[in-house]
Amino acid sequence: MAESKNVAQVLLDILADAGARDIFGVTGDALNTLLEGIRTDDRFHWYGMRHEENAAYAAYAQAELSGGIGVCAGTVGPGSLHLINGLYNAKREGAGVVAITGQVAHIEKGTGYFQEVDLTKAFDDICDYQAIVNTPEQVTRVCEIAVQKALVEQCVVRIELPVDIIGAKVEGRHFLHPLTHTKPHFSPSDGDLARAADVIDGGKKVALFCGVGCRHARDEVLALAEKLSAPIVHTLRAKDIFDYGDPNVVGLTGLIGNPSGYHAVWDCDVLVMLGTNFPYDGFIPDGIEIVQIDERVENIGKRAPVTVGLVGTMKATLQELTPMVDHQRGGRFLHHLGKVRDRWLEAMDEQASLDRHDEPIHPQLFAKTINDKAADDAFFAVDVGECTVWAARHLRLPGGRRMAGSFNHGSLGSALPIALGAAALDPSRQVWALCGDGGFGMAMQDFVSAVRFNWPVKVIVFDNSELGFVKMETEVAGLPLNTVATHLQNPDFAAYARACGGHGIRVEHAADVAAAIDEAIAHDGPVIIDAIVSPGELTMPPHITVEEAWGFGISKVKEALIGIKGEHEQWDGWREELKANLHKDTLKSL
Repeated sequence: MAESKNVAQVLLDILADAGARDIFGVTGDALNTLLEGIRTDDRFHWYGMRHEENAAYAAYAQAELSGGIGVCAGTVGPGSLHLINGLYNAKREGAGVVAITGQVAHIEKGTGYFQEVDLTKAFDDICDYQAIVNTPEQVTRVCEIAVQKALVEQCVVRIELPVDIIGAKVEGRHFLHPLTHTKPHFSPSDGDLARAADVIDGGKKVALFCGVGCRHARDEVLALAEKLSAPIVHTLRAKDIFDYGDPNVVGLTGLIGNPSGYHAVWDCDVLVMLGTNFPYDGFIPDGIEIVQIDERVENIGKRAPVTVGLVGTMKATLQELTPMVDHQRGGRFLHHLGKVRDRWLEAMDEQASLDRHDEPIHPQLFAKTINDKAADDAFFAVDVGECTVWAARHLRLPGGRRMAGSFNHGSLGSALPIALGAAALDPSRQVWALCGDGGFGMAMQDFVSAVRFNWPVKVIVFDNSELGFVKMETEVAGLPLNTVATHLQNPDFAAYARACGGHGIRVEHAADVAAAIDEAIAHDGPVIIDAIVSPGELTMPPHITVEEAWGFGISKVKEALIGIKGEHEQWDGWREELKANLHKDTLKSL
């Protein structure tokens, strides 16, 4: 006779079948039965976080790194709503996350009961499926549907467990069955492949524009690029798939791209878009032939008018397409872009040289030194803002290195909790969180969770007391500096780390950068490096339009006029920008 189990225990069986192990969340009365089930089940770890949003980000990180699912939980009403932003990130990044939420008892629904929220409506835009468990008999079917969908389709699902159902006995488990773990692989028809090959063969300058959909087809992409003598441009999310050391890779395009990546896309006559839903359509030119391959039909033609659209998984499609295209002769286009790339990389290394002793420190020095000293299989969680620029320009991610962030959702505060999820998945792996001071301030409460669970994360806070990227966007729009909006009043983050029980290092001099990073790597627990960096560093895109240049110039004129009227913050802002971006000899008279 089968062992009698309650709803929570049956759910744990389903999650275990999907490969889940860690559950991040904040408990409450509606989840207490689930917590009791976890306490007595050695297949699972419950990690009590200080904020549910951080729990959702941690679950996303585990799904992203494992290729399976991540699991987070929040109790009734507000506890569940706090999950939403992290779950939106998982949705936008295409990760399989299961959110478990409590709910008030059925008898109280619709009465405006304490903490009652219509969670189905609240989560409707996030979840591809919501399993509302209204009776114990439903749990096997609806929870398996939800978990199976998250596992194979890599989407966000929610399981709602009302407080009067979660502990009820499940008498019949007729529908319980082993989950399917294999993801489908499929390719387009021969006719569609032939049409795509004809368009590619008609091009004189072919470029490949690759996104995260190429993760499991890296070798196939490199083979196609070699056959075509085509440059490989990639999105930020694909930075840990294609590295500058790989043949034909010329870098990123977009707002934080480089000139070689920008011109590869802009100067080609045939663009082959592979597994990318790159949102910035202004960086894709008109008047060229475009072949797009994606496993999601809704992505075809979403960002640019395509000549041929192919729906198929990347590995299977390229295995059939590559033999059908002709070898490209020459390679002058690729050779020219390679020279542009090499000049750019040399310039970036010069900007990040430890010989630059200006103070406050140039933030590039920290990013480049971390890159040089980090482990070969290190994981980097990257926050939104200027620190994303330093990661894009100075991190190299060959081999086993990985990177994740809020690259599509663009939410501040994501790096620390993503790093925590990665560290929980594999505490032996070196995990870095690259945070701006604005983003870290949103999530810093869970650094104490790193201490509690001994997750040895290495956190660097680029501390310039400013929302730097917002400041730059404001100036490009032609608006003057607004310190009330962009200035940050920061604590000593190194002292905060020590107050939490971790290790803290404050760095104010370029001569101390390398030693601080060595110290952080050597420490076997969680560390915060409070990196005091310049607020005046300019993060310009690889191509500046007339409108952007005009807006920046108008901004400076407005700042000057306001400064003349007595607002000294405007002069201070000018001085910091000059200090950061001109040679130090030019500044002796300032």
